[in-house]
Amino acid sequence: MVIIADILLLAVAALHIYILLLEMFLWQHPVGMRAFGTTREFASATRTLAANQGLYNGFLAAGLTWSWWLSQPVWQLFFLGCVLIAGLYGGLTANRKILWVQGLPALIAMLAVLAAH
Repeated sequence: MVIIADILLLAVAALHIYILLLEMFLWQHPVGMRAFGTTREFASATRTLAANQGLYNGFLAAGLTWSWWLSQPVWQLFFLGCVLIAGLYGGLTANRKILWVQGLPALIAMLAVLAAH
């Protein structure tokens, strides 16, 4: 079960690296605009905000990776909990899709970490 928990945790970290890339480097590119359903005008006007948000997603990925490297379930649960809260908040305030794309994988990984330890 530990291996499954590790795979799920690292998948959530990889997702946040992908989000970092979209928000920091591809925000105004068709790939980024398609991923977030934005227009060229909106992307241009919000690029600094998106880059800042992307950096925070990078910190989540770093924390998840660090907690995996430490093999400390308490830190894994902490960072997965941060992702879950971000997913819940984003899903309730911005776009329900965030709940499923960000929140649900974090919840599944949290349950796997709890089951493994």
